[in-house]
Amino acid sequence: MGIPEKASELLSLEGKVAVITGGASGIGLGTAKRLAEFGARVAILDIDDENGVRAVSEVERLGGKAIYIHCDVRKAEDCRDAVAKTIDSYGRIDILFNNAGVAIRKNAVDLEPDEWDLALDVSLKGQYLLSKYVVPRMIQNGGGSIIHTGSGWSLRGGENAVSYCAMKGGTLNMTRAMAIDHGRHNIRVNCVCPGDVDTPMLRSECEQLGGTYDEAYKESCARDRPIARLGTVEDVANAVLFLACDMSTWVTGTHIVVDGGGIA
Repeated sequence: MGIPEKASELLSLEGKVAVITGGASGIGLGTAKRLAEFGARVAILDIDDENGVRAVSEVERLGGKAIYIHCDVRKAEDCRDAVAKTIDSYGRIDILFNNAGVAIRKNAVDLEPDEWDLALDVSLKGQYLLSKYVVPRMIQNGGGSIIHTGSGWSLRGGENAVSYCAMKGGTLNMTRAMAIDHGRHNIRVNCVCPGDVDTPMLRSECEQLGGTYDEAYKESCARDRPIARLGTVEDVANAVLFLACDMSTWVTGTHIVVDGGGIA
């Protein structure tokens, strides 16, 4: 027995356009591939031009459609132009995955003011700016889905991660506020909260803390969670797919934790 036609319709993103920030690698790239696989045309936004172009090629090799747009999400002009370029290419925007972020592993004493600004600008300000310019386009379309990348540390604190915890906690409450503001426009706003996922960012965090990103380190990340393995970008991408498609049309203002039970 095959997959029921109704199930395929609920998961389908055919005809929809997704904007993905931080899309050149890691969770952003994994999600670009997954959404394209289910029919979305994707605009990959990043400041890493080399990997951004490579990301488009990877999506296209899977049979999907993608464009790359250089965008520093801290800058209003870049965000506004990226939205305009997406509209010029695809005519609409239905899904926004606000995924760009940086992880600086320091406490409040050791963290420098410019590092604080960088962390919050890339994540919180970037999420605000892209939303500012995308929401009016979604209203024109009759609705849409915005997904922010939070973290398990959106829900609790962590060691040597004061700016990261601040921005991810802010992301979660901004999600709730935006859902309240834009529900009347049929725009759903949700947050996906990953745990430790095997990405370049996790490698960077390990090295910042003086560790070696090897199998022993990965095992240590997995050890204390019920599903004892490191997360994959596909694990998170599947949650984003759910929040982007018609399986979740009455889901808004909330979060999905994808961490193998790490904060259970």
